[in-house]
Amino acid sequence: MEFRRLGRSGLTVSAISYGNWITHGGQVEEDQAVSCVRAALDAGITTFDTADVYAGTRAEAVLGRALAGQRREGLEIFTKVYFPTGTGQNDRGLGRKHITESIHSSLRRLGTDYVDLYQAHRYDASTPLEETMSVFADLVHSGKALYIGVSEWNPEQIAAGAELARELRIPLISNQPQYSMLWRVIEPAVVPTCEREGISQIVWSPIAQGVLTGKYRPGAAPPEGSRATDETSGGAQMISRWLREDVLTRVQELRPLAAEAGLSMAAFAVAWVLQNKNVASAIVGATRPEQIKDNVAAAGVTLDAELLHRVDQVLGDVPQRDPERVG
Repeated sequence: MEFRRLGRSGLTVSAISYGNWITHGGQVEEDQAVSCVRAALDAGITTFDTADVYAGTRAEAVLGRALAGQRREGLEIFTKVYFPTGTGQNDRGLGRKHITESIHSSLRRLGTDYVDLYQAHRYDASTPLEETMSVFADLVHSGKALYIGVSEWNPEQIAAGAELARELRIPLISNQPQYSMLWRVIEPAVVPTCEREGISQIVWSPIAQGVLTGKYRPGAAPPEGSRATDETSGGAQMISRWLREDVLTRVQELRPLAAEAGLSMAAFAVAWVLQNKNVASAIVGATRPEQIKDNVAAAGVTLDAELLHRVDQVLGDVPQRDPERVG
């Protein structure tokens, strides 16, 4: 496993993180989820990412049970707050009440006294940023969160949050955006802003919901049991934008490039995002332990400039269209 520093902080994370959006508490049974977590640990993964909203809060609880008994000091456990976790008007957003109640619930479900990184899952335009950052500061000062991060904030929001974090003397060190060969919208402005602010990316969906594994073939029905057939947890909606003949045809053209790098299609996709120097870690999920073993082959791989250029030639002008998502 390769390890990288997160932002300008002293926190080191595994270059491959394990995430349990959609899978734990939803797509796979708990015994299988535990097997995947154990495979991640065996592969050297120390960083685990979840959120209070995943699987209606069940994902945090499954992860907590799966990590029970592990040496806490050897793990980096991340979670998030923003999306609704109940029916009340204050069961959502980044106000003081919801953040305070959500961190307590997350810690209970995860079975830990603190999280290493607590992330604003989206920007809350209805709450003053000063209020949000102030309560985050309280959590850091109380030891319930060691570091603060954001997810899917735009460049202006990131810069404003970083300025307040400096004033409050708390470590805002990460952004968690979607990023893959097929979805590159962070490159023009988000990454440069984060580089200036000393913030790293922890990217989700580096395999584009499984499309970059090559298992979805042009002209063929999605494989049974795949993400594209999962109507219950939002996976099918997320992946639908990529299931176009032109995109799937181009993805198949990546096969010889992955083979040239000595990687599977999935590991090649993960290795590609890790070539971006502002990416500290790529989050991978799994429904089977062997998927973890395959993905970690991307850690420490260097793809040469000519190979990266050929990826751009194949995929560079894929339209960047994105429906609303929770990841």
